[in-house]
Amino acid sequence: MPVVKEGEALLKIRYCGICGADVASYTGNQPFTTYPRIPGHEFSAEIVEIPENDKGLKPGDIVTANPYFNCQHCYSCERGFVNCCTDNQTMGVQRDGSFAEYVAMPVERIYPGKGLSAQQLALIEPFSISYHAVSRATVKPTDKVLVVGAGPIGLFAVIAAKLKGAQVYSADILDGRLQMAKEYGADGVINTKTQDLAEETKRITNGNGFDVCIEACGLSETFLSCIDCAAYAANIILIGNGKKETTFLHSILLKKELNVFGSRNSYAKDFTDLIDIVASGKVDVMKMVSGIYPMDRADEAFKALAHNDGSLAKLLVEVSK
Repeated sequence: MPVVKEGEALLKIRYCGICGADVASYTGNQPFTTYPRIPGHEFSAEIVEIPENDKGLKPGDIVTANPYFNCQHCYSCERGFVNCCTDNQTMGVQRDGSFAEYVAMPVERIYPGKGLSAQQLALIEPFSISYHAVSRATVKPTDKVLVVGAGPIGLFAVIAAKLKGAQVYSADILDGRLQMAKEYGADGVINTKTQDLAEETKRITNGNGFDVCIEACGLSETFLSCIDCAAYAANIILIGNGKKETTFLHSILLKKELNVFGSRNSYAKDFTDLIDIVASGKVDVMKMVSGIYPMDRADEAFKALAHNDGSLAKLLVEVSK
């Protein structure tokens, strides 16, 4: 049982989602993870014990929480950019995560579930990553948006951009993933294995390029494709963790006056906004779930994602009932 400090609540974990970073930690390919480490940062929980608070939270409530711990005194934190704290500690990466029966959590990091199921709440954190990226891109209803990569984060980016009223296109090499993008409202899809992305961009945008390009793969090739497909003065958002160094002639950024943004983690407001959005019925996050495993088969879920052929989106693990 974890030690519960002043200002913290004791949470009983209900469901955990498995993130790409969790899989990388599992396979030993996550450069930021310190070992030994309990993985997990996408979760829902039941409150077991909690001090008096102004959020109306009480024992028995089903909640989720912000897994990105920040120091609150570095230059980033002082300016309000707590998502990119220079001493950021993410659950499951730099500190133990949510694949545990119980965790202690500062009350300020806990968000009321507002009637959402424990399964739905376990999907709020990955959704928040994409939602934050789309907010960074300042997507407008008049924009044509290209999302490159249709894994869970890319799919959530499609949803987030559609919530902004934009016309959204999804690009990937897997038809199954692109079908999911269509189900989530993508206005069009591009299979870059069988279609020429540059030609499709010209056709869709009348030769202008996309107003916003969101890179959700972390590959050099897809980043460079975003540069090529972007309109002049467009916004490019990098949400996929880079896999290797990228070399290109940067004068193209000057010529097209492109705005290139990184996007890291998310804010508390992203969590609360999305809980409200999902509670309103605007988004069915459960369509993202490809399977739910009991805790005693969690290793099977990790192995399935480690060898994913693209047919799996998000897997959940039921830690407790």
